[in-house]
Amino acid sequence: MTVPVHIAVFAKAPVAGAAKTRLIPLLGEQGAADAQRAMTLRTLRTAQAAAPGQVSLWTAGDHAHSFFSECVQRFGLACHPQPERDLGARMADCLRTQLRSHEAVLLIGTDCPARSVDDLRAAARALRAGAQMVFTPAQDGGYVLVGAQAHGGDLTAGFEQAFTGIAWSTAQVMAQTRARLAAIGWHCGREWCELPMLWDVDTPADYVRAQQAALL
Repeated sequence: MTVPVHIAVFAKAPVAGAAKTRLIPLLGEQGAADAQRAMTLRTLRTAQAAAPGQVSLWTAGDHAHSFFSECVQRFGLACHPQPERDLGARMADCLRTQLRSHEAVLLIGTDCPARSVDDLRAAARALRAGAQMVFTPAQDGGYVLVGAQAHGGDLTAGFEQAFTGIAWSTAQVMAQTRARLAAIGWHCGREWCELPMLWDVDTPADYVRAQQAALL
């Protein structure tokens, strides 16, 4: 890569009945859990290809699940439990932690099999070019990547703004994030950068789309 970057991956344990529940009508409980597992493995492979040796796994659900141990052994990465807080607080905590020891950090989930190595490298380049934060919007109104860098070892006010006052898991996430950043005088294309929109897998229709595109 052209910029030192760490990639943190948020993943939920592939527990039948508790993982990818919106896919259960199509796949059944075990099938939905298997889809979660497959998407996590694909995400980790992509992240490792983009930033070899600079990937960490941040777990939710059953932190002691054997799948996470398998991932640690398979990919040689560090594994951390996500704190029991809302999504914004968990993302902020992860980025804040990793920015203590890395120049730039990208945070991704596992639900976007369409994301490529080039997409991750583009996000890293955006930070290298001077953006303080970078986002990849999702077609459903959220985002599938957020990245940040610390200036002089300090996080900016925009970093805190991006993760508070947001209605997580709604179609308003990206719009609200833009509004929060604009309210402190940030401009898209300058203090923060947005990459081309991608789509994630939440619904049965999304899953079929991913299969048709040979992503799952």
